[in-house]
Amino acid sequence: MLKEKAKNSVPTESKPAKSRRKFLTGATAAAAGTAITGFPMISVAQSPVVLKMQGAWGATDIFNEFAQEYVTRVNAMAGGRLRIDYLVGGSVVKPFEVTDAVSKGVLDAGHTVPVYWYGKSKVASLFGSGPINGCDAQMTLAWIYRGGGLELYRELLQKIGLNYVGFFAMPMPTQPLGWFKKPITDAAQLKGLKYRTVGLAADLFQEMGAKVTQLPGGEIIPALERGVIDAFEFNNPTSDSRFGAQDVIKNYEMGSFHQAMEFFEICVNKKRWDALPKDLQAILQYSAEAASSANFWTGLSNYSKDLRVLIDKHKVNVLRTPTAVFQAQLKAWDTLTERLSGADPFFKKVVDSQRKWAKDVAYYYFLNNAPFEMGYEHVFKTKLPGAGEVCK
Repeated sequence: MLKEKAKNSVPTESKPAKSRRKFLTGATAAAAGTAITGFPMISVAQSPVVLKMQGAWGATDIFNEFAQEYVTRVNAMAGGRLRIDYLVGGSVVKPFEVTDAVSKGVLDAGHTVPVYWYGKSKVASLFGSGPINGCDAQMTLAWIYRGGGLELYRELLQKIGLNYVGFFAMPMPTQPLGWFKKPITDAAQLKGLKYRTVGLAADLFQEMGAKVTQLPGGEIIPALERGVIDAFEFNNPTSDSRFGAQDVIKNYEMGSFHQAMEFFEICVNKKRWDALPKDLQAILQYSAEAASSANFWTGLSNYSKDLRVLIDKHKVNVLRTPTAVFQAQLKAWDTLTERLSGADPFFKKVVDSQRKWAKDVAYYYFLNNAPFEMGYEHVFKTKLPGAGEVCK
C-alpha cells in the first residue's frame, strides 16, 4: 500500500519545543486531524490508495464499460481515500494472464472470467460456464452468494495457489451458439468443425466432435481469416459486432447450453487487500454487487439494440438454435460431468453443491414464473422464432 505522508502545520502558540514533540509522538498523534481543546487543528494531506486494475478485454469491447461501472462505484464511495485506475486488456499483460498477474502483484486488481484460468483447474469453469445444473445465470450467481459457492471458490483459489480475493458480478444473458459459415441445423454438423470457445465449453464441443481452439476475443477474427478456425462464439451481439464478426461471417445462432450462466470475476491481490482498512474492503466487495445490477441493465440495452442492427443493417442471418443441438449438448454435459467428477473429488463437490441449491431454488422459480414469451407474443401480436427458425 502507498505510504501516507502527513504534513503538520506549525503551531502558533508559544510552547516549549519538548512538550510539542512529546505530544506529536504520543498515541493521539496518529489522528493528527483531531481537534484538541486549547491546541490548534493539525491538518493532514492524504494521498489516496491507488489500485491498478486491468481487464481481459480488447479496447473496443463493451466489457470494459462493465468494468468501468464497477470502478466508478468504488471511486465514488471511497471518498478520495481509494482510487482504481482501469486499463484495457493487453496494457500490461495478455488477457489470459490477468489472474496470474494479480496473484503475483504485477497488477493490483483484475476484471476477467474464471474460464480464462481453467487450465489451472477445470473446476474454475463451474464458477461461470460449467455443466447445466438446473439453474440459469441469475440463480447460479445466487448460489455463489447464498448457497455456499463463494466459500468453494475461495477453497479453489487456495488449492491452486492464486493469491487474491475475488468477487462476482453480472449474471450474463445466455451466450449464443455462435457464428458459422453455414447454418447449423443438426448437431452432426459440429463434428470436425474448427471452433473457438473457452473453458469447459471447449471440453463440451470436443465431446460433440468439434476441433476446439481457445483464443481471447481480440484474436478471433484474425484466426478466422487465416483459417485457424471455421466458426466461433464469444459472448453477445455487442461484443461480437464491435470486433467485426458481421463483416466476415453471416450466420449467427442464438441460444446454447455451452455457456448459459457466466459472470465476471473481480479480483484483488491478497497483499493489497489485507493492507486496506475494513471499510475500503467493504466498498470493493459491495461495489461488485452494485455493478452486477448496472452491468445487467447496460447489457440488455446494448445487446438488444445491436442484435437488431445485425439483422437490419448488416443482413446477418440470425437463427434460433435447433432443439437437436440443445439435446446433444445436454447429453455431452452428462458424459463430461460424470467423467470429471470421477477424476476430481473437488469437481464433484462443487457440482453437488450447485445441484443441491438448484433442486429447490429452480423448482420454485420455474414453477412460479409466468410464461413471459406468451405475454410478449400477446402484446406484439407476433410469434417468437422457434427452434431452427430465422429471426426477423
